Amino acid sequence: MEGDVELREPDPGPDIDPPVDDVPAESAEPQGRRYPSTIGGAFYLLVLIVSAVGLAIVTRGEWRLGVKWIAAALVFGALVRLVIPAPQAGMLAVRRRWVDVVILTVAGVALWILSTSIPNQPPL
Repeated sequence: MEGDVELREPDPGPDIDPPVDDVPAESAEPQGRRYPSTIGGAFYLLVLIVSAVGLAIVTRGEWRLGVKWIAAALVFGALVRLVIPAPQAGMLAVRRRWVDVVILTVAGVALWILSTSIPNQPPL
């Protein structure tokens, strides 16, 4: 018949052994570890804690002070990222060093400027 296509079995390719289940992944961490493995990880936790304190201050009504805490935490994170070597930077190292430093610094300085330059609103 015209238009008939002959179906062939696909080529199975080379024989590949299935993965062995009893070999742990190289990135597997020990079960009991509950602390950062780098000094940068500890500083990252400090930045998070200070930012959380800033958010708590914002929720209590002192938004300018809370935003300044967050801004200071970001600038501190930028300074730490600038000083600590990349293998020890932990979660502070997301991109290249200069990109991380610029983003954290710009965000921190912008928040600080905004918190000081927005005029007070009259009460309703």
